[in-house]
Amino acid sequence: MPIRTPGRLAATVLTAALALSGCGSGSSTSDPNSLEVAANATDRTAMDAVVAAFEQANPGKQVTVTYADTDQLQSTLRTQSSSGTGPDVFTVWPGNGNPGALQVLQPAGYLADLSDRPFAGAIPAASREVTQVEGRTYLVPANYSGIGVLYTQPALTAIGGQEPRTWDELIALCGKARANGKVLLSLGNQTPWVTQLVTYALAATTVYADDPGFAGKMAAGQVRFADSGWRVALEKYQELDRAGCFSDQPLGTSYENSLKDVAQGKAVGVVQVASSLAQIRTEAPGAELRMFALPAGNDPAKVRMPGAISAAYGVNAKSGNPDLALKFADFLGSEQGQNLYNEQGGTLPAIPNASFRADPALGVLDQHLRAGTTVPFMDQLWPNPKVQQEHFSQVQKLFSGSATVPQALEALDKAYATR
Repeated sequence: MPIRTPGRLAATVLTAALALSGCGSGSSTSDPNSLEVAANATDRTAMDAVVAAFEQANPGKQVTVTYADTDQLQSTLRTQSSSGTGPDVFTVWPGNGNPGALQVLQPAGYLADLSDRPFAGAIPAASREVTQVEGRTYLVPANYSGIGVLYTQPALTAIGGQEPRTWDELIALCGKARANGKVLLSLGNQTPWVTQLVTYALAATTVYADDPGFAGKMAAGQVRFADSGWRVALEKYQELDRAGCFSDQPLGTSYENSLKDVAQGKAVGVVQVASSLAQIRTEAPGAELRMFALPAGNDPAKVRMPGAISAAYGVNAKSGNPDLALKFADFLGSEQGQNLYNEQGGTLPAIPNASFRADPALGVLDQHLRAGTTVPFMDQLWPNPKVQQEHFSQVQKLFSGSATVPQALEALDKAYATR
């Protein structure tokens, strides 16, 4: 199966770096009417809606947004910030775990302190661990998202299926999809960040259903990847592949093409973050979309769902236009900004308010949130970005046959222990 070689990957990153640095001149411009924003491509629909409303409310102000995928942003933001070519406002991942995360960028002095902004005090207490450093707020959290199976109801009906509540039902549903000329789950593991989603969706149950304090124990050195439910999660990841649940060529399928497979009816669904609902709707306007938690066992009461702040934004500490950058951050954190972002993005506001009406497809996420059966995105609490990067690499190796599950877990434990 085709795999992106290091050379091709380096070329992709370089292209992105050049593109972003060419557009992101926020720290070097003093035009009081112009603002540069860098955002994740998965959040395009949501951010476009916020920008349009901000510009309408502020005549004469112009916001230019550069969109890039997750890997490109994480590879370039730190470089741009250190060289003074960073945008005024940009995507920052909550907590830790990747090169574009709060705990990586803030200590380097790249983020403005937002503790005194109007929205800061309204951030839920449960979210402050991943939006603050030493009690100070550095992020505007934009949405609360989950990871599960996004699917179209007509495609599920066409194969004579219904939402699986157990692992056995899930495996049987994969067979039904194949018998009807489809795959149950499109899988875009050519895009590195996508590789982690199935693991997270499975580990939420295999790790945290019986041990909700696992992350804390791991930080204390009491448990490891190798002898935990992570082994079960990776083994089930492979079992899904052997059962024909995924696309025929996951390492040759990109994130974008995985969503097109769903929109075009080639796949019933895809394991993705909820914000991808908006992207699928762009490909298939009017599509009847739904979501369910990925089962990892045969006890429905133990099914857990990853859920956490997904998108967040920081203000460049050296922005050439700090007043307009902070004004945009305030708008994003306002009730109007939160509702626009999440109505268009198909997610829930990170700063809740009574006027928001959720997308019906998010009913399952809301149920798990209210029942206390969500699990934070695992990488947000990992101690360094190397763990996530190693996870990407090891999943791709598992799918290419160049690593075993024990080898993958050993590599993850080694990355976790790196300081």
